[in-house]
Amino acid sequence: TMSEPYSPNKSSFLPHLSVDNIVFGIIDGKLNVLVAEYKEGDAEGKKGLLGGWVGINENIDEAAKRLVRAITGENDFHMEQLRAFGAPNRYPLDRVITIAYYALVRPENYSFHAGFTASDVSWYPAKQLPPLIYDHNKLVDAALEQLKRKIRFEPIGFNLLPEKFTLLQLLEVYEAIWGVKLDKPNFRRKILKMNLLVDCQEKQKGVTHRAANYYRFDPIVYQKLCEHGFNFEF
Repeated sequence: TMSEPYSPNKSSFLPHLSVDNIVFGIIDGKLNVLVAEYKEGDAEGKKGLLGGWVGINENIDEAAKRLVRAITGENDFHMEQLRAFGAPNRYPLDRVITIAYYALVRPENYSFHAGFTASDVSWYPAKQLPPLIYDHNKLVDAALEQLKRKIRFEPIGFNLLPEKFTLLQLLEVYEAIWGVKLDKPNFRRKILKMNLLVDCQEKQKGVTHRAANYYRFDPIVYQKLCEHGFNFEF
């Protein structure tokens, strides 16, 4: 079950510190954000990010992971800290500083479920979000800008893909995050030149168009690119 996002303070939680998670996933080639609808507390009936209080004896990073795990039931996802948001009036009842994180998940792998404080959990296109509680829309905008910068220098976009993927699916990740159309032959040439992909020697099945090759990423090359970076310009 989901831990309490915005409920009366409990003695086991820090009263003025929360974490909020911007959970991204690619659905039908579009970048989506996971949004919860809360059913109690001051956020009752409203939509917001997956957030909650930090335990008194809890590491902040672990608090963020706990909340994502509670909704997705999974441990294997890419998560990074974005930054702190602490405007004096961002939370109506008291002064609360939140540490924002963004997570990259593969929606087809997870069965999302609401917890006892959330009545519903749904995907929304990142560019068509409903009004969210507090400053959560600003948090999403900041995470989007960070993601756009990051994928130019680190191969984190692979965390949005299934284990085996086509070059078109990889192209769609970059198009979805940057919000632009890319030249397919140029993209294919550049990505293959990086020697980041391993050909699975397997083609798509049951498709009406020409079957594409499946690839997976090379974890050793991936790790090197994460450590040293690269310049992925188109």
